[in-house]
Amino acid sequence: MTIKIGDKEFTSRLMVGTGKFDNFETMKKAHAASGAEIVTVAIRRVDENFQGHVGLMDHIDLNKYWLLPNTAGCATAEEAIRVARLSRAMGINNWIKLEVIPDPKFLLPDPIATLEAAKVLVDEGFTVLPYINADPILAKRLEEIGCATVMPLASPIGSGQGVVTMENIKIIIEQSNIPVVVDAGIGVPSDASLVMEKGADFCLINTAIAKADDPVKMAEAFKYGVMAGRAAYEAGRIPVKQYASASSPLTGIVGK
Repeated sequence: MTIKIGDKEFTSRLMVGTGKFDNFETMKKAHAASGAEIVTVAIRRVDENFQGHVGLMDHIDLNKYWLLPNTAGCATAEEAIRVARLSRAMGINNWIKLEVIPDPKFLLPDPIATLEAAKVLVDEGFTVLPYINADPILAKRLEEIGCATVMPLASPIGSGQGVVTMENIKIIIEQSNIPVVVDAGIGVPSDASLVMEKGADFCLINTAIAKADDPVKMAEAFKYGVMAGRAAYEAGRIPVKQYASASSPLTGIVGK
């Protein structure tokens, strides 16, 4: 079954990143193993005018993957808006993963600047996917102004702590009429499966794949973790009970 973001439909519910891989060949193999259709890339790694350009785009098959440009490295709303406009001017597409992160230590997104930047970019016709703290009120405001998704963090980016913010993520899922993408902090496929079981629409994974001992095998594991979680959500779990409940019927037992 496909799922839509903006005017695009996708089959895979796993998004993957491009940072932190040891080399491009490993990145390409991991992307293929993940089954993902959406790959996110920092504009500052694409544009040769920014320090750190390393020819990344030469290693992403744009006939196979839909590119999700992001504003990583932006600390203010104005900076993020400028980088988003640069992305569109470069002819990539009109999508933007909006990241506004002013604090280099904790790397938590700025909610006020994110909302400000999102308003401008939505008005300018961008398909905006904002990265946010797991704040249900902010998520609803971003939906109301026209964002295509909301992307709450599971825990601090790159931390591998797993799903620390589950209770808030559940509220965001319950009240959202747009796809919910759980992004940041997921460490292993069971973390991804857990949020998918609760009804998340996508997971975005970067560090947990790129810095695994075997990134290609881990990418494949995340593929199946996301699929299993979504299938479980659609199947509907049994109710949680306080006491045990026998699996076999207690009537008609031989010898009774």
